[in-house]
Amino acid sequence: MKTAIHPKWFKDAKVTCACGNTFTVGATTEEVRVDVCSKCHPFYTGQMKFLDTAGRVEKFKTKMTGKSTKNVSKADKRKLKREKKINEEMNRPDTLEALRKHVSK
Repeated sequence: MKTAIHPKWFKDAKVTCACGNTFTVGATTEEVRVDVCSKCHPFYTGQMKFLDTAGRVEKFKTKMTGKSTKNVSKADKRKLKREKKINEEMNRPDTLEALRKHVSK
């Protein structure tokens, strides 16, 4: 077997829960942080508790509000791009003096 390939083992690793509960276990890291433990998990406590640590509800709501925007077809996108390019060309300075004034602004 190869030597020195296994991680260091911490016999008394400290586990800290979001509820404030702490206990020790064996682990490969010295300190472990968890969101739910046996003291606050609904299965063990018998109390219903809403856990939304990742903000999943907010992510879903923002995703759905973004979906309400109108879809633009490729032809319309091309048309808008063409119009934008034409407007830029029309607003472009005609002379070198006008270009210098435009750049100095």
